[in-house]
Amino acid sequence: MRLYTKTGDKGQTSLIGGRVGKDDIRVESYGTIDELNSFVGLAQAEAAKYESLQEMSDYLLDIQHELFDCGSDLAYAKEGSPFKMNGEPAVRMEEWIDRYIVEAPELTRFILPGGSALSSMLHVCRTVCRRAERRVVTLSGEHAINQDVLIYLNRLSDYFFAAARVANFKLDVPDTEYVRSAEVFRKGKAKTKRITEEKG
Repeated sequence: MRLYTKTGDKGQTSLIGGRVGKDDIRVESYGTIDELNSFVGLAQAEAAKYESLQEMSDYLLDIQHELFDCGSDLAYAKEGSPFKMNGEPAVRMEEWIDRYIVEAPELTRFILPGGSALSSMLHVCRTVCRRAERRVVTLSGEHAINQDVLIYLNRLSDYFFAAARVANFKLDVPDTEYVRSAEVFRKGKAKTKRITEEKG
C-alpha cells in the first residue's frame, strides 16, 4: 500500500460523502483534532514512564481513541450518518476532573503552563483542544454535526488543566504562579469548581 495517492495534489481531499478543499472548515476541524491527538500521544508516552502516573497514562490512551471517534464523526458530510461519539465519555470525564481537583493542591492564583515536562505537554494539549473546539463551533454554525463532539472537547480542555496540575503534584514539581496575579480563587472554592485558565 502506498502512502501517497496524488489525489490531493490540487488542494482537495475526500470526505465521507464528497470532496472539499483542504482548507474547508470540516477538514480544519478534524485536522485540528488529529493534531491534538498527536500531542496527547506524546503526553501519554511521558506519563507511562512513571509508576505513580499509570492511571493517567491509561486515561490518556482512552482519550486518544475517543478523539479518533470525534474526528471520524466530523468527517461525515452526509446527513443521517451513524455517529461513534455519545454523551457518556463527557460524563466520565467530569468524574476524572472532580477527582483531580481534590487531589491537587488548592489553587488561589493563576498559574503559568509548565513545571514538569508532562505538565507542560498537558498544557499544550489544553490549548490545542481549545482551538479544536473553536473550529468545531465554526463548523456547527455551517453544518449539522454530532453535538456530543463539541461537549466532549469542552470537558476535555478542563481535564487537561486538572491533569497538568496533578502531574506536577505527583512528580513533586510546584506549579509556577503568575507573578502579577491577585488571589482570584477564594479558599475553599478552588477545589469545588472546575478551574481553567480559560473560562467556558
